[in-house]
Amino acid sequence: MRNIVITGATKGIGRAIANLFAGEGQVRLFINARNADDLNQAKIDLEAKNSGSVEVFVKPTDMSVNEEVLAFAEFVKANCPTALDILVNNAGVFIPGSIHEEEEGALEKMIQTNLYSAYHLTRALIGGMKNAKKGHVVNMCSIASQIAYPNGGSYSISKFALLGFSKVLREEMKPFGVKVTSILPGATWSDSWAGVDLPRPRLMEADDIAKVVRAAIELGDSAVLEDVVIRPQLGDL
Repeated sequence: MRNIVITGATKGIGRAIANLFAGEGQVRLFINARNADDLNQAKIDLEAKNSGSVEVFVKPTDMSVNEEVLAFAEFVKANCPTALDILVNNAGVFIPGSIHEEEEGALEKMIQTNLYSAYHLTRALIGGMKNAKKGHVVNMCSIASQIAYPNGGSYSISKFALLGFSKVLREEMKPFGVKVTSILPGATWSDSWAGVDLPRPRLMEADDIAKVVRAAIELGDSAVLEDVVIRPQLGDL
């Protein structure tokens, strides 16, 4: 069985990735989110997709709190009998606003959730991948990691930083056979867009982002997708 960690996996892109891998079976999923009820329901739903060939381990975690991130890492290591195969750093938060007008603390909140969580969780779990000389880290960046846009504010800052982290990690992991991929989606349907008055086709579907993650992971040992930009067909909003 493949061992896969997905953060922020009860909704949106994270849930779509979990659904895809659970549907294929022969996986051991370690997922987190802040809401325990959502996690427990996700466990039931995911294990039902391939009964007997999917194990789901859940732990409520606030990814903006370093102590909880490290506790989740220890939870994974305690329940993972073999080396981790895939780590998807997907958890994130979006607080709209401009740098000069956004609420005090917005930058800190998004840096802690969007950058520090990936940094600390990766550091805690990547040792097993290095020892096994295999594995894949997927960092869910954003089109906001490349371009600034109105009302993006500190969110763009945090996502620029996450892409930088991902690029550095890619260089460091080359000698160890560990792959690193940065996924940079544009506007994708999720709770962040709840209530928006737009036609459904104007935004991408989370399932399509999940398919790109799978495509990156399924490449042979001699190839790696480093940076993948995915935009709505009609372009950015």
